[in-house]
Amino acid sequence: MSNLEQDPREIHCRSDAGADGELLTGREVPLGGPRAMKVTRTLPNVRRRMIGAWCFVDAYGPETATMRVPPHPHTGLQTVSWLVSGEVLHRDSLGSLQAVRPGQLNLMTAGRGISHSEESREGVLHGVQLWVALPGEHRQTGPGFEHHASLPVLSGPGFHATVIMGALGGVASSATAYTPLVGAEVTVDGDAELPLDERFEHGVLLLDGTIEPLPPGPLRYLPPGRAGLRVSGRGRLLLIGGEPFGEEIVMWWNFVGRSHDDIVAYRKEWMEGEGFGTVQGFDGDPLPAPILPTTRLRPRGRTR
Repeated sequence: MSNLEQDPREIHCRSDAGADGELLTGREVPLGGPRAMKVTRTLPNVRRRMIGAWCFVDAYGPETATMRVPPHPHTGLQTVSWLVSGEVLHRDSLGSLQAVRPGQLNLMTAGRGISHSEESREGVLHGVQLWVALPGEHRQTGPGFEHHASLPVLSGPGFHATVIMGALGGVASSATAYTPLVGAEVTVDGDAELPLDERFEHGVLLLDGTIEPLPPGPLRYLPPGRAGLRVSGRGRLLLIGGEPFGEEIVMWWNFVGRSHDDIVAYRKEWMEGEGFGTVQGFDGDPLPAPILPTTRLRPRGRTR
């Protein structure tokens, strides 16, 4: 999925602190152009750019819509595609052709560079698209794609959790991760206490239903030091987290780099070179990169 923003540092979402953590309120962004389906972007946020290595959270639906994101490039990150309802077809420059459905994971590792497209038929779509920043020692790794048709489940009183990436309560996903993290979809039915890794900072997003203390819309941030999260109600939530990411990054359009010069080189390669490969089978032209800002992009840490 494409960022489609000229500079994520300009996303001025509201951030409210409270007893149950910090609420990161998102903004509506068109996906693929001004008349395209809308997504709500809660990360990066005006005060908080990352939660662990998670650096991008888009949520969409449920709505009747058609997703059509033309071929576009990525570097220095992993894309995580997770659906609550609907079906989305992934194509990439490695030759991958794979639909993702609810309960399944499409995981693409960009590394030094890959391009991909995403599209669906008209129907009810509901899901999230997330990015994970790769640490410095792995950001030039070769591109790759994984499809996980089934994932492990952790069950406890009042909940069961599908572990998408990383580990939760001792249950680990087989999806490739390059930093200590967690990503899980949790179904809540009654009163529950979700286990948390005290080393991690976490983010919690309500996907559907009514679950206290999660309001619909914002991403709730929880700092490190918590061993659990008490929730109550019926519905589904997304849990993400990880060890605080210690590196400064430059995130612009669909690229994660470490310097302004990195981004300039990535953009030039996409517009003029062949390093990102070609996506076969998509009916349409690739996305052109936006114009770079007139000021130099500065590396930034996980908070502002």
